Amino acid sequence: MNYPLIWNIAQSLSLARWKQTLVAAVGVMFSITMFIALLGFMNGLNDLLDSLVLNRTPHVRLFNEIKANENQPILLDNRYKKYHNFIRSIKPNGKNAQIANSAAIISTLKKDKRVLGISPKMIAQVFFNVGETDVTGVVNGIDVEAEARLFSFGDYVTEGSYIDLKNIPNSIILGKGLADKMLANIGDVVQVTTAKGDRFPLKVVGYFQSGLGEIDKVQSYTSLKTAQKLIGQSNAYVTDIQIKLHDLNMAPSVSKEYAQIFSTDAEDIQTANAQFETGSSLRSLISYAVGITLLIVAGFGIYNILNMLIYEKMDTIAILKATGFSGSDVKKIFITIAISIGILGGCTGLFFGFLLSLLIDNVPFKTAALPTISTYPVNYDLKYYLIGITFSLITTYLAGLFPARKASKIDPVDIIRGK
Repeated sequence: MNYPLIWNIAQSLSLARWKQTLVAAVGVMFSITMFIALLGFMNGLNDLLDSLVLNRTPHVRLFNEIKANENQPILLDNRYKKYHNFIRSIKPNGKNAQIANSAAIISTLKKDKRVLGISPKMIAQVFFNVGETDVTGVVNGIDVEAEARLFSFGDYVTEGSYIDLKNIPNSIILGKGLADKMLANIGDVVQVTTAKGDRFPLKVVGYFQSGLGEIDKVQSYTSLKTAQKLIGQSNAYVTDIQIKLHDLNMAPSVSKEYAQIFSTDAEDIQTANAQFETGSSLRSLISYAVGITLLIVAGFGIYNILNMLIYEKMDTIAILKATGFSGSDVKKIFITIAISIGILGGCTGLFFGFLLSLLIDNVPFKTAALPTISTYPVNYDLKYYLIGITFSLITTYLAGLFPARKASKIDPVDIIRGK
């Protein structure tokens, strides 16, 4: 059969009921528009949340965890080997949080071609003295330049400059929540008391804001040298070695390897953020589900319109079959109508979806928790548009398939007789 002829007949039938055809196309357009805008916004939001957490998380972290002694006396008694023992008399040994031979470990890591960069760090629990009250906090001693290069530290400093930690001796950048709690302004000197009872003055040179309120209420940052001096340790004192790899997916295996080689505890980024990644996956799944549901609803609309068209065009179908059109040809005509609606509505939906995404992307977004974010995040990944048009064609094809089958089985003799 001549395909241009089938197309011309399909076009004529569509135009004969152009209002219903337009309604079906608008339904598909609306579904695709919302599908694109919803996926772009939800995945843009996921990317933003990922960056807030994952940008500040090393791919592999080496540290020493304080653990209870594994050699408990009761475990040495053969009589109790088959039992679960609750008695633990020997407390954690003299092992501290310091990573021994940290300089040698860092030197070895720098030679590993899988490693993108290394940032040593030390963590100390302290008290910030506010009048007669002590506020619990954490001081993170960092290699300022490495932290900025590998973990975008400067992007989270909302006031002041991160490089001042290196250039100004005995300086500190406070979490915004912690600074508000202490009423500490930039330029003020805050008193810090260590776990050993030593008091140390530090000058505030900036505010840090991660977007996670509970973290910003306790965290603060100093240079590694200042933190070491704060707790009275040597320049070799390091509690964490943060590692970024060229390939994030290698983190679990590399983590296990480093733990064995360097005799330290090791944690990979996937393990550290397993719960967070699950939340991101669920949000993406929900957006896909809502978008596909919209397309299915539009498909039912097309199905109903084509069913009505078949009933109204029984005579036309009978004439077509009486003049030599086969059932297969009639089926192709109605599937062509359905796919045409899908293409028209789908392409228009992609365009309006892009425009709606641009509109969302330019809406001012202001919140105290995320001061560095000025607009709503939107992801313009091409795959969302490809998924949208593909589902549009599949949905409209299936919506037209069943009415087309019905039309192909119409007996022209019955129609002519008026049955």
